[in-house]
Amino acid sequence: MREIDETIVEFMRKNARTNLTTISKETGIPVSTIFDRLRLQEGKSITRFTALLDFPTIGYLIRAKIFLHVAPSQRTLLAAHLQEHENVNSLWRVNNGYDYALDCAFHDIKEAEDFVEELEMEFKILAKSIFHVIDTLVQEKMMVKPEEI
Repeated sequence: MREIDETIVEFMRKNARTNLTTISKETGIPVSTIFDRLRLQEGKSITRFTALLDFPTIGYLIRAKIFLHVAPSQRTLLAAHLQEHENVNSLWRVNNGYDYALDCAFHDIKEAEDFVEELEMEFKILAKSIFHVIDTLVQEKMMVKPEEI
């Protein structure tokens, strides 16, 4: 990634709603260049613009990172199910004894337990590890200067 692109991405990582005029004033890069560089990066290094949520303020009090190992014959079915499930915020294919890692949000612990129980009843889960998130210390910080987090 070129230095000009890194500068623009850094501003977008801080606050994706920052208007291009503000970025231009702070960096000295012309607005048209910023616009063109962002368009070139969309779908490549910038996969999408989104909002980071404070889950507890919208009623999701339980956050969990769940790792699952499933029978090979059920991997595709499980992946499709998880991609559509409303409590799954992010889903990754992983290694080292597990097939999938999930970032999930739930209203309460019962909803979390019901989710895992549903998976165990519907799919042949061979192993699982569940880690409840106690507190978020840093989130989405790469390419943002530490003093700006």
